[in-house]
Amino acid sequence: MSKKTAQKKTLAIKKGDQVKVIAGADKGVEGKVISVIAERDRVIVEGVNRVKRHTRTGTDGGANTGGIITSEAAVHVSNVMLVVDADGDKTTSRVGYRRDDVTKTRSDGSSYSAHRSVRVASKTGKEI
Repeated sequence: MSKKTAQKKTLAIKKGDQVKVIAGADKGVEGKVISVIAERDRVIVEGVNRVKRHTRTGTDGGANTGGIITSEAAVHVSNVMLVVDADGDKTTSRVGYRRDDVTKTRSDGSSYSAHRSVRVASKTGKEI
């Protein structure tokens, strides 16, 4: 029997993107993506879906740690939409992909043509 090779999952939303929440308790809030959890189709957005965690008190280098810590929890990627700058005003847009022809150069000096995939905003057609 052959082993299946797991392909790395990719999402249209990347770390550092500015997104707007379109569903849930924090609907309408904009924030920057802190991290992406592609295996679970989730993103962590700055200032969105804040939860409180109770941590045990202990000593860490002489200082007492513990108490109630507020941090961001993950949001499903379908509940956020990319914010793009369209001629001065910010708007939300879906993400599309475009394949551009490029010329690459090998280390021996010879060149060849290849394709490069770029993310584009569906609404404006501009590269992200």
